Parts: sequence; structure tokens; C-alpha cells
Amino acid sequence: MIRHLVLFKLNEGVERDDPRVVEGVAAFRALGDQIPELRFWECDWNITDRPIAYDFAINSAVDDTDALKRYLEHPAHQAGVALWREFATWVIADYPF
Repeated sequence: MIRHLVLFKLNEGVERDDPRVVEGVAAFRALGDQIPELRFWECDWNITDRPIAYDFAINSAVDDTDALKRYLEHPAHQAGVALWREFATWVIADYPF
């Protein structure tokens, strides 16, 4: 299995209640039910206010690198990414477990 972790940082001046952010969060929350390759899916807002903290996190798992590729290329994932590009940056870690 492969763990796929993503941490998002909202751009300067962008708040959680911004309509673009609300739409982006809804799009990502729905992915767990839309992409069959996902074996595990959770995402939510960070609850701490530490200066080094990111704002939003995705924790997911797929079977293998082929499944990860299919997930990344899935139209629903691509649509969510397109939304988030408008208001955030992110970092990713993919590792076997």
C-alpha cells in the first residue's frame, strides 16, 4: 500500500470561508466516494494555530503506484486540484507502508 499525504497552505489573505475555498473543500471531501482506487480517505482542517502549521490536510491510501497514478489522473481529482490552485500551495509525501 502507498500512503498519499498532502498538506495545503492557504495563500496570504485567503480565509476558510472564502467561497472558492468552500467549493474546494467540498470537492476534496467528495473524492473518497468518487475514486475507486482510494482504500482510505480523510481530509480536514488543521486545528492548531502554530505558525509552522499548514491549513488543510489529506491522508489517503491506495494499493500501489499504478493505483496512485490512476487516482492522480482521475477527472474528479484533477477538478479539485484546479480549484485549489487558485488559492493555496501544497506539499506532498507518498510512501509505502
